[in-house]
Amino acid sequence: MITELYQQRVNEEGHHIVNQGISVQSTFNTMCAIEYLKSRNVAPQVIERVLLHPELRRKTQH
Repeated sequence: MITELYQQRVNEEGHHIVNQGISVQSTFNTMCAIEYLKSRNVAPQVIERVLLHPELRRKTQH
């Protein structure tokens, strides 16, 4: 079940860092985004999920 892959988001700063990494990926490339996220101490499994599997990203709530 896919819902088991997600943990509750508790860190707004982390949310903004990940969004910036996604922006870096679309503006530059995936390697730049990986290096950015690594430099901000984002967990490797989160980096993989958000950059390589966009279908698994959390949906933004409006």
